[in-house]
Amino acid sequence: MNQHTVKAYGDELNQITAEVARMGGLAEAQVADAIEAVARRDVALARAVIERDAKLDAFHRDIERKAIRLIALRQPVASDLRKTLSAMKLAVDLERTGDLAKNIAKRGLVLAEGEPMQVLTRSIERMGKLVSNRLRDVLDAYTASEVDRAIAVWTSDDEVDEHYNSLFRELLTYMMGDPRTIGACTHLLFMAKNLERIGDHATNIAETIHYEITGEEMMGERPRFTPRPGDDAPTPTLPVV
Repeated sequence: MNQHTVKAYGDELNQITAEVARMGGLAEAQVADAIEAVARRDVALARAVIERDAKLDAFHRDIERKAIRLIALRQPVASDLRKTLSAMKLAVDLERTGDLAKNIAKRGLVLAEGEPMQVLTRSIERMGKLVSNRLRDVLDAYTASEVDRAIAVWTSDDEVDEHYNSLFRELLTYMMGDPRTIGACTHLLFMAKNLERIGDHATNIAETIHYEITGEEMMGERPRFTPRPGDDAPTPTLPVV
């Protein structure tokens, strides 16, 4: 490669990385805004989250197209190839994160039409902030290329699972105590599941960052929620209503 070709190749690689970072920022904002829309019963914000999802879809397509073009024309190897492949994988996780945030916002619109359930929406808000923080931390790890920060997110995967199980039991108790809450609680249950899945995507991102930087897969199984004595089963199922 001549000097001009090398510079153009480096610019293309850096552009893909920068686009992933921008896509991550938008996905992070989508999750935070979806949770805020539910907590505040903010219909306008929920609708904005739904409308902005198209931007994440466009980011995903653009990153994938540029990464495929770079692989075809530049034939990157070693760390450059890992960086390109990682960008494609991260774009998938971020696009799916956006879809989950959109789903939360849609259910928030339905909840806004009914009676307020502040105690339960505060529980969703707490879980949402935990998941948002994990997503922010792992995206910061990507931007800074800090593998230790990515590993820290990976090892905290069980915190989200524990919050989900706790919230599930809380919602189930409300439904059993007052059948009139079943409809709203079902929407909240699906929101909680969406948040748990966003946490999984953050863990996926952490694994991808580890591979990009080290060239090695994460070893061992992901941390899993371990129930305390007296807790219910660690993987609850939705009740028949």
